[in-house]
Amino acid sequence: MSVRSSISRFPVKLEEQESSGLPWGITVTPFAATDERGAPPVRGGPDGGGRILPRCEHCWAYFSTYCDLENWAWTCGLCGTYNGLSSDSIKRFSSDCPELSSSFIDLELEPSDDESGDIELKARPVYVAVVDLCSSEDFIELIKSALLAALEALVPGSLFGLVTFSHKIGLYDVQGPIPVVKNVFIPSDSESTLPMPLQDVMPLLSFLAPVETCKDRIAAALETLRPATSWERTAPSAGAGEETDGVYFGGRGFGSTITALVDYLGSEYGTTFALARVFAFLSGAPDYGAGQLDTRRYGEQYASRREDADRALLPEQTPFYRDLAADAVQAGVCVDLFAVTDEYTDLASLKFLSIESGGSLFFYSNADDSTLPQDMYRMLSRPYAFGCILRLRTSSDYKPGNAYGHFFPDPQYENVQHIICCDSFATYAYDFVFDSKEGFSRHSDHPMVQMAFQYSVIEPVNESSAYGSNSTSFKFCVKRRLRIRTLQFAVARNIHEIYDSVDTEAILSILVHKVILASLEEGVREGRNLLNDWLVILTAQYETHKPSVDENNGSLMPQIDVSFSQCPELQPLPRLIFALLRHSLLRLHEEGIHPDYRIYLQCLFSALEPSSLHKAVYPVLMSYSSPDKQAYPRHSLSRAALITSGSPIFLLDAFTDIIVYYSSTADPSLPFPPPHDCLLRATVNKLKQDRCITPKLTFIQGGKDDATLFENYLIEEQEVDGSIPAMNVMGFVSFLQDISREVLEYLK
Repeated sequence: MSVRSSISRFPVKLEEQESSGLPWGITVTPFAATDERGAPPVRGGPDGGGRILPRCEHCWAYFSTYCDLENWAWTCGLCGTYNGLSSDSIKRFSSDCPELSSSFIDLELEPSDDESGDIELKARPVYVAVVDLCSSEDFIELIKSALLAALEALVPGSLFGLVTFSHKIGLYDVQGPIPVVKNVFIPSDSESTLPMPLQDVMPLLSFLAPVETCKDRIAAALETLRPATSWERTAPSAGAGEETDGVYFGGRGFGSTITALVDYLGSEYGTTFALARVFAFLSGAPDYGAGQLDTRRYGEQYASRREDADRALLPEQTPFYRDLAADAVQAGVCVDLFAVTDEYTDLASLKFLSIESGGSLFFYSNADDSTLPQDMYRMLSRPYAFGCILRLRTSSDYKPGNAYGHFFPDPQYENVQHIICCDSFATYAYDFVFDSKEGFSRHSDHPMVQMAFQYSVIEPVNESSAYGSNSTSFKFCVKRRLRIRTLQFAVARNIHEIYDSVDTEAILSILVHKVILASLEEGVREGRNLLNDWLVILTAQYETHKPSVDENNGSLMPQIDVSFSQCPELQPLPRLIFALLRHSLLRLHEEGIHPDYRIYLQCLFSALEPSSLHKAVYPVLMSYSSPDKQAYPRHSLSRAALITSGSPIFLLDAFTDIIVYYSSTADPSLPFPPPHDCLLRATVNKLKQDRCITPKLTFIQGGKDDATLFENYLIEEQEVDGSIPAMNVMGFVSFLQDISREVLEYLK
């Protein structure tokens, strides 16, 4: 569990917090294998311990190393309440236990009496692929490759099902000698249901095939996938969409398919599986049956410009997919949505199906250079937790304010969030507020935060089928665990200590959440204004509090210190804000940003941990004097930096892109591309592994290859809107000048 605070020294009162101009909060990556320093939790043994861990009678915080412990009692480190110890706790504390040795622990929760049955029967991993046949050959070939990669990543004993959809739903039975598909037609109108439930079309246990024995037959079934032709989709007399002058319209019954599939799988929830993951592959907007989406709003809005297109295209046009996600949660189904299309698909409506059921949203503009197969393998190869509950508690005088991320609040308890499914990268954020204007009392000189994360994981249990037999039957069990992290902070004595304690990556993460929220509610333009105004206010507050006299010559400082020259910790912020303002996340509709791509970025950035988000907003540029020797670890993103460095090779990490660029003046004897056994390649390989999605790796030789991709990332010589500025005016420099003028206006 990684926890990063925007400021490690907390403000003493509300006035100081507001006058600093900084967001006050934390980011949390609860299922991360280590804390932010790389230390793993101290884990409890199979005897449990989570159920009998002492809890405060007043605030319900868990015992931690920050609590005062006596023979028969303990004092809560968060609220100061004096609590007695049970006999079980006294016995536990008489020996070595995790909570006495570390403030970061992970304990197993023993099943309660009603959970202590044969839980192995409830735990088989279930995966279902849902493939859009209203697509192209290239799309189908890409999906085949992705699912073959997925099969390699699935653990033996997993169950796998294959569904196709167009104007009909196809269920595949791959447990016989040859794959068999059974179809049921989807009613064309949005209100009607299927003529029969899927259970009547094919029993669920015939549909779900064990991967270890049916992998070859699943692969054979994938080879039979073909795009549905226009004739096939319009053949039924009832019609599948409309056909005018030979042009086909309609036939992608996605909403009806997922609705029926959720009902289908839900019948075995808690009996065959604890969580079913559905991979939904879409090549366009649903336009048939339930959940149809009207894509004309994109074309009409783009053409008319009569209202703010950025505001019109961000909200959902129907609650259908949000409601469907709630049904999926009740059925134990998590949906990952993969959209591979350059058409408007209205991800603003579809995204809720994935993010509110615990899944992820992936977007690829074309099938040619898509990383979908690698992303599938990567996603299924890493561990995940499900049925999670995240609880944040604080010590007295302050409390959590807003919570940000892909979770939903508990309807009964404050500061409790439910997470359907998450992996080791999923990150959430909170900001803090004071209980009163007075802030921290003199007894609260060490504010505390406690994160409690309760989650389930599926673990295999191998058992031999018979004595002396080489065959193995695969069983799984659900383990419930409790991870607790308790942190103690200091209170700043003055505002300069606050500025010296900032974590700019955590600040960026909280700002991105706020800006995305503002964009969704008020439009992208308002999100941009909010971000720009924040930097102006921060600079003005900093200017107010910094020394006003230049110590070198004793004269009054004539200019606004917009680069925070006296505070190194704040210096990265202007570049980050400049980069974020010109990022596709906040580019306006008339600048050519596709609304689906923006929605994808909103979903991606809302879940990234701070270091990854930093790379996605302001990429890391490093240089090498040779493939085996690094020259400089970081450069600014400008052509001037490339020229002045004198280095022949550059490595740029933009999170979704990794680019190796050889300068046009590089020595021709330097091997291109770099050898596989060199330092540069080793660095690239490490960067590729350490993230939630697969970055595209590109090698560019300056003077021979098109370097546009690399040059587009050199943003400091571009204006905020992405254009190249006039001669003698640099983009980032002119941005700082604009901020300086606005600060002067603000201070008047």
